Amino acid sequence: MLGFLTARQAGVDDPLRLRRAESTRRVLSLNRGQIHVNYSRKLQYTCKAVCTVGRSSRYVHKFSVETVQWYPYDTGMFVSSSFDKTMKVWDTETLKPAEVFEFEGNVYSHHLSPIARKHSLIAVGTTDPKIQLCDLKSGSRIHVLQGHRAEILSVRWSPRYDHILATASADSKVKVWDVRRASGSLFTLDQHNGDKSKASSEAVNTAHNGRVNGLCFTGDGLYLLTTGTDDRMRLWNSATGENTLVNYGKVCNESRKRLQFTVSRGCSPEFVFVPCGSSVAVYALHTGELVTMLRGHYNNVDCCEFHPDYQELYTGGKDCNILAWVPAPRAPDVEEESKSANQAAADQSSVNPAFQDAWSSDED
Repeated sequence: MLGFLTARQAGVDDPLRLRRAESTRRVLSLNRGQIHVNYSRKLQYTCKAVCTVGRSSRYVHKFSVETVQWYPYDTGMFVSSSFDKTMKVWDTETLKPAEVFEFEGNVYSHHLSPIARKHSLIAVGTTDPKIQLCDLKSGSRIHVLQGHRAEILSVRWSPRYDHILATASADSKVKVWDVRRASGSLFTLDQHNGDKSKASSEAVNTAHNGRVNGLCFTGDGLYLLTTGTDDRMRLWNSATGENTLVNYGKVCNESRKRLQFTVSRGCSPEFVFVPCGSSVAVYALHTGELVTMLRGHYNNVDCCEFHPDYQELYTGGKDCNILAWVPAPRAPDVEEESKSANQAAADQSSVNPAFQDAWSSDED
């Protein structure tokens, strides 16, 4: 995609096709308008920034950077958005913007689809109630989605369908959109599942009793998690919009901006990692049980991100640290070891003699 942008700016008729970059562990971090790229290969490490878009760069954001994301298919490019009302597409090698999008209000959140092949759209949430759709290929804002009545705090593409987008707003509502349709949203999440007897007139078709500032799909895209300033987290069926009524109890949510939480992928059972002060609360996704609290930061945790390939959790905080959390393998019990040994012996005895090792040793 970076080659495409460069070729388009140069006026080439047939821009370069996308090439996948080598798989490396690069982590993006933010610090007061600056962007750091960290690199590592080891499981236990202290990682230093290999490059930084710092105060001395004329391309640096003027105010706080709220969201940063790698281009899903190539770590040679990433996208950042800021309260300086801009979103920038960066070349990782030169640390210069290949494209800059400007908006009328502060940018709270942006997101690129992790699976899209037919489009290169970036969904952007700003202080404007309209969701902006920016096209990387044309370098322009091509469409807006209207339906919310307050600022858009979070946007997320579905990891299952590249045309499905979820948006969360300060109007207490979460809407699910099919961006192929010119009409309104597919549906609006209702915490009472349509039971008007349980809802006041103001709470009809609301996901939370307060600002909704967090969205996250599960890895398979079948469920959608939302968080609100009512200190509640809810799990929804992403296809029907039904509230599954899983009770997570009180979920700490002191963020006035987007709450950046995440869900584990590639493991069973699935867990939800939510910033909670200087700790990270870990919940069982489908039961709502509070499993544990991860403590290690010296100040408030701002964001959580899970890496499915390495089964690692990354957390960033106001203490200017990024911590990598690696699950420790559980030591087998003595009974389990004896059972495994007995099972192996039984399996060996039950093997057809034709497949047993009948070779004699050199000493024989």
